[in-house]
Amino acid sequence: MSTKAKITIGGVAIGLLLWPVIGFWFSLLVVLGVPTAAYLMLDPSQRRRLRRINRKEIGR
Repeated sequence: MSTKAKITIGGVAIGLLLWPVIGFWFSLLVVLGVPTAAYLMLDPSQRRRLRRINRKEIGR
């Protein structure tokens, strides 16, 4: 299983666990906001490398 899939599954699990506690919209914000914030915290060179890796996997 790829790292991206693990992060996605973890985010969905956290969102489902938080849903009854904080409501739908805040859980949706957590599920979408955490990966976005993590991506934005990368250096520009790390973002380029990540995009390059994703393109290579698509072209297989």
